[in-house]
Amino acid sequence: MNPFLRRATEYLRDTSAFLHITSPEPLKTFIARHPKVNDILDLPVRIIGSPGTGKTMMASIVEYRLVEAILRDQSSDETRALAAALTDIHFADGVDPKVVSVRLPMESEYRDFWELPYEDGVKTKLMLSLIQARAMLGWLRTLTANKYRELEDITVIARQGADAQVDQIGGLSSVAIRDRAREVERAVYSVGASLLPPDLADIPSTAQSPYQPFEAIQSFEVTWKSSRISLRPLVILDDVHNLHPEQYAALMHALARREIRVGRWMMMRMDALSPNAVFRSPDESALPGLKYDRDYFDIVMESAANRTGERRQFRKMATDMANRYLRYVEPLQERGYQAFSPLLSKEPPLLTQNNRQKLASVIDREQKALEITSSRREHIRKVVKRYAKGSTKADLTPDVEEAMLRILMHRHAGRVAGTTMSLFDDPEPNVPVKAKSQIVDAARVHLHHDYGRPLHFGMEDLCNASGENAELFLQLAGSLVARMETKVIRNQETTLTPAQQQDALTERASEIIAKWSFPYSKRVRALIDRFVADCRENAMQPNAPLGGGANTIGILESEMKQLLHSDTELPVVLKYAIAYGALSAVRDYGQGGKQWCLLELSGPVCLANGLDLSRGNFLERTVEDLNQILGEAD
Repeated sequence: MNPFLRRATEYLRDTSAFLHITSPEPLKTFIARHPKVNDILDLPVRIIGSPGTGKTMMASIVEYRLVEAILRDQSSDETRALAAALTDIHFADGVDPKVVSVRLPMESEYRDFWELPYEDGVKTKLMLSLIQARAMLGWLRTLTANKYRELEDITVIARQGADAQVDQIGGLSSVAIRDRAREVERAVYSVGASLLPPDLADIPSTAQSPYQPFEAIQSFEVTWKSSRISLRPLVILDDVHNLHPEQYAALMHALARREIRVGRWMMMRMDALSPNAVFRSPDESALPGLKYDRDYFDIVMESAANRTGERRQFRKMATDMANRYLRYVEPLQERGYQAFSPLLSKEPPLLTQNNRQKLASVIDREQKALEITSSRREHIRKVVKRYAKGSTKADLTPDVEEAMLRILMHRHAGRVAGTTMSLFDDPEPNVPVKAKSQIVDAARVHLHHDYGRPLHFGMEDLCNASGENAELFLQLAGSLVARMETKVIRNQETTLTPAQQQDALTERASEIIAKWSFPYSKRVRALIDRFVADCRENAMQPNAPLGGGANTIGILESEMKQLLHSDTELPVVLKYAIAYGALSAVRDYGQGGKQWCLLELSGPVCLANGLDLSRGNFLERTVEDLNQILGEAD
């Protein structure tokens, strides 16, 4: 079984095995480095990401039963690294835990409360009572799960001034609190799970009476290694996007109360947000009465603030994840492979002799058509050779140099176009052509499309194509691991060649795109298909005006702001494209004295269509162009 192709939370149930495969990097990347890390237990926090960005995995890591296991046994490098990450996010101090957290999956039964025939306030109260009862039971259960203490050893510390709320939860005895929580859970659950909902007057009194433990408790005191320590409670509501929008808004308002001393995290997908929120614009209309940064804040697991730094951080995280998962691939483990990256060859591929001759013929033919003299061609070749000699780019073979020569010949011809020439003239352009990294990228793209030379290979390309999405990385890496296993079984060299990597990644990326079935996916596909066609046309221009070619569409920021405040369909289509990983959006990108909103094609789209993964090259379009594409799709 290939563990790369399954979620780790589904693959491993054993605590020890789970910890060995879990990377601490998501905690460091998304929480420890967040500017409001000191407020993560004081304000409601929305942790937002596309499917597969690791929200549930991160919630599982900080559950108390795992935190306790990590801190009690730091004999391995893996647990020491996790302990350090927990200290970075203030869940531990390196030795002792500081937080007791419990994760509550927000399954459909919570949504069912919104379908009950009661007033909104009643439905919200029933949902909140069930959440709080299950949170209380979860905290008490996880504190006793590892058999280090009994229920009677747990002391509940009440919030100052919460005497009335303490009476509602059964007092401060942990046994009485548990019994009261069980009673409330049974009563509320019976209402929501009934085949026919009872009349309002027939709802059990236990479900109707006040029950607000979130406003009553402040901390738990427990025995830890023969001493008493205090733990801040945290409830993690996973997948709150399953709630009805009005139900979710009511939940946010309830959890934003200032009296609450319990930490509150809400894990949710981007598609539950408004287009404004997905595009990182202030959207006060989404949660009226609540102010961002004062009443709540977000941790977005796909930030666009520092994209270069993001890619570096993600490569580190992905490398760590891949090495951990590799240990559970038995055929590779048996042969002693400990690191993933060395199994992806970065040896620059070479054209076949036949394709090399075809390229030489094309260059000769175009030299004549462009009226470039032999001496000028030789001069341009020296420019390329000079650059190649000092370049640090690994993939710079003689084939790539020849493709660079062809591109620079076209650029030279464009710069001297219109100049009066005699038969022997070879005019100098005002700006001489230069060889640079963008020309290398363009040459590699041209060779890929014209002669089938591999374009995407190596760990760096794999990480870049994953777009800072952990699950997408594992899916793409899993396709490579499957090829490795096949080679091992056949007693072949395990390391994948660039051509083998390209084939596996292209195939897997195409499968991912073919399975798009989210809302508005047909319209998203129409946009993506047009974007791809335009980007490929740009990339294959002989003079490579944008280097490796565009993989992004740029809309003026002023137009995008107007669009996001409109009631048209396009903002919703773009929201789902971003939420499900077809596009990513970058706001306020400055270039040419203008501010742009960039709509960047995702890694799988670039892999499947042979587009360069470099960032920053975009085609200028308007909102009207996008609306026209949707109109043609109709």
